Amino acid sequence: MRNNVVRILVMLPGLAAAVFSLAAAAAALRVQVADQSGAPVADAIVYAVPASGKLPAKPPAGAIIDQVHRRFVPLVSAIQTGGAVSFPNKDNIEHDVYSFSPAKKFELDLYHGVPAHPVVFDKAGLVVMGCNIHDTMVAYLLVVDTPYFGKTDASGAAVIDGLPADSYQIVAWHFRMTDPDAKPTQKISLTVDASTKFALQLKPAE
Repeated sequence: MRNNVVRILVMLPGLAAAVFSLAAAAAALRVQVADQSGAPVADAIVYAVPASGKLPAKPPAGAIIDQVHRRFVPLVSAIQTGGAVSFPNKDNIEHDVYSFSPAKKFELDLYHGVPAHPVVFDKAGLVVMGCNIHDTMVAYLLVVDTPYFGKTDASGAAVIDGLPADSYQIVAWHFRMTDPDAKPTQKISLTVDASTKFALQLKPAE
């Protein structure tokens, strides 16, 4: 029994070192986004594209865009290319969700509840969605070729977690950018936690 205890105690330092090594292998990037006046920007998407091209082998995560009180919730989302989005209708009226965007053209004919199949977004780009019945309903989905992305909160802050040590191109986007095709980018090398800032030129809020 004594020998077994000794062996366990001897293993613990090595185990702790392995855990520390795994933790040190991934970093978090904190991003702050402001507009041209310096005000924080909510609902901006920021994403990191590794220079090595290495991406996790696991399938892209899915997402949900609800319909509540004749609104899409959330207004802005992001998903990795190949990911699927479910569109539950939680209103007591029918909706007809559609998009004519080049990145994904689709239509979910009038329905209640949850459609039988989610929509798979297999091409990178911006997908703007609406409802054929309610013209005021709009949502924005940015499809990106990376699983490393985040969305800014009310303070303009976002965190991209779990970034392996690599060089990255960091990109920021917002649906009110004056030039939606000119996404500002920064290059950064990550081995430990880091932070960066973006200033976006935005159109006035409607």
